[in-house]
Order: sequence, then C-alpha cells, then structure tokens
Amino acid sequence: MAKTSERVKLHRDGLRKAGLRPVQIWAPDTRRPGFAEECRRQALKLRDDPHERDIMDWSDAVRDTEGWR
Repeated sequence: MAKTSERVKLHRDGLRKAGLRPVQIWAPDTRRPGFAEECRRQALKLRDDPHERDIMDWSDAVRDTEGWR
C-alpha cells in the first residue's frame, strides 16, 4: 500500500487535473473564549444603524435561495 503522503499527492494531482486548485482560508475560531460575546457586541452596535437596514434590505432583494432546503 502507498504511503499516506503518496496517496495525498495522487489525490491532489487528480483534483488539479479536474481544474481545481488549493486555497487556504483563515476563518475566525468560533471555539475561542469570548467569540460569542464579541459577535453579540458587534451585532448590537449595528442594531439601529440605518445603513445596516439598507444593506439587509438589499441582501434580501438580491439573494437567490432557489433550490435550498
């Protein structure tokens, strides 16, 4: 049986041949202490902001959720 690194290389080569490329994404760590509190703080800061209402209205108007469950 091939080594793990060889299997990974073959898998990645196949993905590249299929027209895909690897992309690394850094996202907030939702498990970090204080994450939920910071989300709440930011959301409350926007609660009565008229620009936020405009953005949410626009987002509702242009989103396409056809076929979503």
